[in-house]
Formats: sequence, structure tokens, C-alpha cells
Amino acid sequence: MPINVTLDVMLAKRKVRAKDLAQTIGLSETQMSQLRNGKIKGVRFSTICKICYHLDCQPSDLFEYIKDDIDLLED
Repeated sequence: MPINVTLDVMLAKRKVRAKDLAQTIGLSETQMSQLRNGKIKGVRFSTICKICYHLDCQPSDLFEYIKDDIDLLED
């Protein structure tokens, strides 16, 4: 997948535990773990907004696009 989730980097920079952020924004620890590991197919904008608010960051701090020509073949 060409989208790399860099949430762990922001958690480390802000010295926030994933468990604490999950509780604060209303996600289960399982959902937070799946998000952190990139094992999700999608994420709600409202969830991204909550994460950015609590970590004082931008969405681009949470996700990174890695260009891959195979992406042109997938739908």
C-alpha cells in the first residue's frame, strides 16, 4: 500500500501513549493498533481531526504517500 501511517512518530514526538490517545478520542485499543499498523482500509475524517487536535499536528504528519507505479493498475 502506498500510504504509510506515521502516527507512531507523532505519538513519540508528543510523548503520548497510543492507549491514552485512543481513550481520549473514543477509539478502542484494537482500532488504534490497526490504524498505527496501517491495517485499515479507511479512516473517518472526524477521527483524523480528533487525532490532529489532540496531538497538535496536521494530517500530513500522520500519513505519508509512497509513489508506486502499481497503484495505477489498482481500482
